[in-house]
Amino acid sequence: MLPHRFISHGKRAASIGRRFGWLPGARYTNLRDVRGFDRVGFLDIDWRRYCFRRHLSAARSTRPILTVARDVESKELLPEVLDQAWALAEYAERVIVVPKDPQLKDDMNELIPPHFVLGYSVPSAYGRTRLCPSRFTRDVHLLGGRPDVQRRLGAVMSVFSFDCNRFTLDAAFGDYFDGYTFRPHPTGGYERCIEDSLRNINAVWSGYSPHAKEPERPGQQLLLSLAD
Repeated sequence: MLPHRFISHGKRAASIGRRFGWLPGARYTNLRDVRGFDRVGFLDIDWRRYCFRRHLSAARSTRPILTVARDVESKELLPEVLDQAWALAEYAERVIVVPKDPQLKDDMNELIPPHFVLGYSVPSAYGRTRLCPSRFTRDVHLLGGRPDVQRRLGAVMSVFSFDCNRFTLDAAFGDYFDGYTFRPHPTGGYERCIEDSLRNINAVWSGYSPHAKEPERPGQQLLLSLAD
């Protein structure tokens, strides 16, 4: 069974994604991207300028399948973040809590109630979770990053869902994800690049079961560190 998949990159990309089983998403600061859709899949946050009041209001109005609470950058903030997550849970089917403080590595699975999905920020130019992936021992949502790196994380984590927009950015330059890496599309065209990327991402997750290792490929290098 495929994990739940979300795309947050405007109506055009989201409409294409719907045809491939992906659900639309948007930040709480930009709800126009999901107007006209019958269901909001993923309500993301503005983590640099987070405002819980605006987030809660957006969750109340959109009733998303999944939303993400503020990152737990410090263990001392966990009680406050959990209080906010419980409030968000009134309007979303599931809420993601993202542990980022290394002090949480030994007890995050006990301190964060099982009602919540754990969030893991895939390494990218926007940030990353520095906790070891193997510390996440229950359902995880992968936040952003490259699709190949996301799939490799699926070998050591139980991936419940993920959001991915990287391929929409590459599509603007005529590149697509071929199931292994990004490369120029043989035909080109923005929509064709997105369609084939979505098709190939779905394919690499086909038949996924938690902790099922990705097939080895010649010259493959693991793009993430599994060390604490």
